[in-house]
Amino acid sequence: MARFFMGDHDRMALMSAAVAVAVEESLLAAQRKAAALFELVVAEGLIRAGVLESELSKEIHALAREKFGVRRHWHKRVVRSGPNSVLAYLADPPDRRITDDDCVYLDFGPVFGEWEADYGRTYVVGSDPRKHQLVADIDAAFKAGKSLYLREPDLTAGALYDFVAGLAPGQGWEFGNSTAGHLIGHFPHEQAPGEPRRFSIRHGNPQRIREPDADGNPRHWILEIHFVDRVLDYGGFCEELLTLGVA
Repeated sequence: MARFFMGDHDRMALMSAAVAVAVEESLLAAQRKAAALFELVVAEGLIRAGVLESELSKEIHALAREKFGVRRHWHKRVVRSGPNSVLAYLADPPDRRITDDDCVYLDFGPVFGEWEADYGRTYVVGSDPRKHQLVADIDAAFKAGKSLYLREPDLTAGALYDFVAGLAPGQGWEFGNSTAGHLIGHFPHEQAPGEPRRFSIRHGNPQRIREPDADGNPRHWILEIHFVDRVLDYGGFCEELLTLGVA
């Protein structure tokens, strides 16, 4: 009977594949929990007229801690409404009270165990059809960006940014940020010393989305869509995993 022995190279390859699968499962599990948190925020009626953005942020944080054991977020908690919803992550606008006819977007980065989630959604307080269309257009743009990633093996961060940003004018919006996503992973995720924008989805970035890290492991990315109407002074935002999950 012939005997087959697994060499070190094959053994390492199997171990690497197992680690990659574990990472994927952990990131997807973290995202599912973030989505469940947002669903609970809606079910509890927390997004409402009359509450300050800062108050809503604290309420969501308390809910995340109570229901999911979240004790830390890997980036600042963002709640933006009305004119503030035109502004991107790095802005620091005055606190605002949500009104009866607002777009409200949430951008939270809860850490579940040792794994980051980065999840964003927009909600409309009121019945304005154009604002509800904004939410639908953002969702469609995200799906289009993910579809591009799936069919283009050599897609760069710069090309992806240009594509999703270019979808906004066709729907009557502007793209609201100079970036459209970033890396995600085990907390804290990989950084690029001396090149802070290398792992940012932005115009002109030649970084290949599918390029593995220094250890040969797959990198995972978040895709962000921010459409705004600067004339009417409102916008919407969504984000979630680009490189994992259903298209």
